[in-house]
Amino acid sequence: MRAPLLAGALVLAAAACSDTGVRPTTLASAPDSADQVLYKMSTKIHNGGILRSFVEADSAFLYARSQLTDLRKFTARFLDENGNLKSTLTADRGLYQDYAGKLDARGNVVVVSTDGRRLTTEHLIYDKSANQITSDTAFVYNSPSEHATGNGFVSDVEFKNLRIQQPKGYQRGGGLTLPKP
Repeated sequence: MRAPLLAGALVLAAAACSDTGVRPTTLASAPDSADQVLYKMSTKIHNGGILRSFVEADSAFLYARSQLTDLRKFTARFLDENGNLKSTLTADRGLYQDYAGKLDARGNVVVVSTDGRRLTTEHLIYDKSANQITSDTAFVYNSPSEHATGNGFVSDVEFKNLRIQQPKGYQRGGGLTLPKP
């Protein structure tokens, strides 16, 4: 009696081992791996048919599902509605959120305008829809007539409406003079 049971168990075990199961039809990728990797990348960004910015990066990692582009050692040139250069931003790293129209620049961030203004910080966020730039870290701002520092700011892209957190600085010529740092 034991022999037929043992033989039946062995047949069932052998049959179970021969089933290969479901095999994947595509390769699974890690959730954080880029869909595309670009080296010496450059792209033009248009708004309503008008060229508004030009971006170059040593490398870019594109994530299609999350609509993110991770830029390394990049330069972004911002243009006015007539295609004239207004300012240039350089940074070690940037994360562009396509769905939100936001650029989060980090590491040695420098923005230089064509009229001689210069902003230096470690972190800057450009919000396309709000048309403003913000920072929550220390910064230095210099222009031909002004010098300002602080621990963060919110401003329009023209730097005409500026709110500084813990400001220090001075203005050459007339106007309100703040104490020198």
